[in-house]
Amino acid sequence: MSDAFAYAIAALLMVQALMRAPSALKGRRRKRSLWGAFAALSAAWLARTTLGRTFINDLGIPDLAYLVKHVLAITGICVLLRYITAVYATAEPSAHVPRTVRVSRLVHRIAARASLGTVIVMALVFTFVLDDVVADVPYFMGRHAGDPGLAIYMSLFYLYTAAAAAVCAVQWGGAVKQIPQRAVKIGMGMMAVAMVLAVVYALLRIAYVILITVTPVSEDFSLAQEAVTDTLLYTTFLLWGFGAIAPAFRAANDRVHTMTHLAAIHPLWRDLAQIEPSRIRQRPRRLLERFGPMAQLNKMRDLHSSYDDSPAARLHRYITEILDVILELSRHAPHDLAELARQRADGSTPERKRITAEALWIRAASAAYLTQPVGAPAPLPFDFGKNLAVEVPHFRAVSAAYTRTSADEGWEILEGASQHGAPAQA
Repeated sequence: MSDAFAYAIAALLMVQALMRAPSALKGRRRKRSLWGAFAALSAAWLARTTLGRTFINDLGIPDLAYLVKHVLAITGICVLLRYITAVYATAEPSAHVPRTVRVSRLVHRIAARASLGTVIVMALVFTFVLDDVVADVPYFMGRHAGDPGLAIYMSLFYLYTAAAAAVCAVQWGGAVKQIPQRAVKIGMGMMAVAMVLAVVYALLRIAYVILITVTPVSEDFSLAQEAVTDTLLYTTFLLWGFGAIAPAFRAANDRVHTMTHLAAIHPLWRDLAQIEPSRIRQRPRRLLERFGPMAQLNKMRDLHSSYDDSPAARLHRYITEILDVILELSRHAPHDLAELARQRADGSTPERKRITAEALWIRAASAAYLTQPVGAPAPLPFDFGKNLAVEVPHFRAVSAAYTRTSADEGWEILEGASQHGAPAQA
């Protein structure tokens, strides 16, 4: 049964690592840290299984699997500490900041050194201080009961675990009050409770290792202790693993929505980018664009460009560049072009007709850009939104209408523009 729990928790943590792999590959150090924490802790749980212990111990060093498991756990915890305290690492020092912030800054500075020091001392104790293994006892602590080296080794590990869990509990517990999203709030609360249980687990294990160092205990007591503390450990990681899914799921959901927006806006952005490439920071791909399959490949490369830090940044860039090109087109467009586009547009509702008119104006203004001199900006058929929340759905609708129109319609509208609407010479 313990193996089943270990595999389940390892799989849960590995799923978290895989969900964060794309942002880890393209993201900054902080995003890679969270991915590394889940990966290292998943590996630690695999080392805890019978198969994992057998594979590592077959290297010829007794109980090496336990040292590997503990080193992986410390590595994961260290990276996690660096992640959750990084938010305060670059803040300006101040005498008036809360104590939790000052502690977080201190933890961020010393986490790596403290972790490395703990691992080195534990490795030295494991190699030179621990007595020979009592092979017929099933548990690591039982095999070395009464050995002062065990008390040093395990106390170091559990003290490190308790301190790290306490920091995480304070950070996540404090964050619960500041998070507006209900699902994320519940997830953070679960993670905070998990860290409180981790502190209790570590303290119970420290008390137990000290007890078996100074006096023998019965087998029944040892088995009961293992059952209680293992239950605490399983509960801790299950709570933490499932709690972490809420923020990860929200991030993944946001990413999906952002990519959907990008795909919808891409046709409009691509055409405008080709008309006025000087306004575009990362131009659309055009490799063998007349070949159908390559057009789709070029689109995928645009949508997943490494130029931007994230899909959200790419979406913001698309919108900004669309607006910049539209403003440039207006300097070539006849002044009555917007009215002619409205007259030409049709639609089942006033809103649909308005969006179609905007798409037709872009088609006609693009034709004017190629044939008309620069002049005073012509009136636009729409107002710019104040933020992305307004502009994204607007340009999604315009892009959809744009794909339903043709360049020929734009030329026809331009040809119907009156001479009085032509822009003044620059």
